[in-house]
Amino acid sequence: MEQWVDVQTLIWLFPILFIFHDFEEIIMIEKWLNKNSGILYERLPRKMADRVIKQFSMSTAQFAVAVVVIFFFVSSSTILANQYVNHRPLGTIYLFTIVTLTFFLHAFTHIGQSIVFRSITPGALTSIIIIIPYSLVLYNTLLTNEILTWKVIFVCLPFVLLLVPVALLAHWIGRKVG
Repeated sequence: MEQWVDVQTLIWLFPILFIFHDFEEIIMIEKWLNKNSGILYERLPRKMADRVIKQFSMSTAQFAVAVVVIFFFVSSSTILANQYVNHRPLGTIYLFTIVTLTFFLHAFTHIGQSIVFRSITPGALTSIIIIIPYSLVLYNTLLTNEILTWKVIFVCLPFVLLLVPVALLAHWIGRKVG
């Protein structure tokens, strides 16, 4: 695959594929939550189900606002990674690695949700079809071309947790603005 997709193309695909994935979530989340809130209470402990419903109880427009906030981080990390590949002074691969690792790991949460709820959940299809294959090709290409090292991946991995508050903040902003 590396012959027909170069490093910069893979880097610039990230925001595009993020949007495809999040469009699936934006389109499905409100309807899915309304239809399946009872199942949440059947399959999860009450406090956890309450938190999930509280976190995702928003209109499609509000969820779209939250996605725009997160898209800012996706876009910024992509620009910085492109600058890094082009040896520009402000370029860095670290933020891109953190954000793409979050994207990759996030895919498995969708798959886990589908298993727990025994149904297709918002984001599950694009996780399987787009996110996981893209991430594997991306990391393989970045490692092969020595743009990324395993050391950088392991250094960035704990910082993935820092994006959880960013996602929570994005959801809060979405509920306030949307």
